[in-house]
Amino acid sequence: MFGLKVPTPVGWLPVIMGDFDAFLLDHAANERKASAMAMHLVSHYPDRTELVREMVDLACEELEHFRLVHRVIEARGLRLAPDTRDAYVRALQQQCRKGSKVYFLDRLLVAGIVEARGCERFGLVADALPAGELKELYVDFTRSEARHHGLFARLARVYFDEAVVATRTGELLEVEAEVMVALPLRPALH
Repeated sequence: MFGLKVPTPVGWLPVIMGDFDAFLLDHAANERKASAMAMHLVSHYPDRTELVREMVDLACEELEHFRLVHRVIEARGLRLAPDTRDAYVRALQQQCRKGSKVYFLDRLLVAGIVEARGCERFGLVADALPAGELKELYVDFTRSEARHHGLFARLARVYFDEAVVATRTGELLEVEAEVMVALPLRPALH
């Protein structure tokens, strides 16, 4: 499992709780994008049987999460918003090196790091919500993100030497910490 180098800034949660509707819209977009990313990996690496099997399952689970968040959005009288580019994810994806092997490794590790940060942040949201269905939903999302984070870490070790994975993970976690500290606070997952 990846250990994030810096925690989410303390000011993030009040921003989320202060505009939870905007957070929900961003959350839904992230779930849909996560499903698409998993299927993108399937299409780029169809010869990697274990990856394909795991990514198809992940895509379905992320799409189900989208459906669940969309139900909350509809119940609140909201509508989905147009997609925006996620500066956090984009900054991490820019760290993916060129070359088929290292690019594949970096994609797995970046996906795992994004899931690790999502796990941490959904946990913060779950803790802040009052008892009820929405709180339970975010407790479940937190657990799912932890599983997904572990999945990408495991897949990286399936296809690459553990020492190589550990070294590159450390490098990417340092970058993630820099990106995290530089991000403006807004009612969004990242």
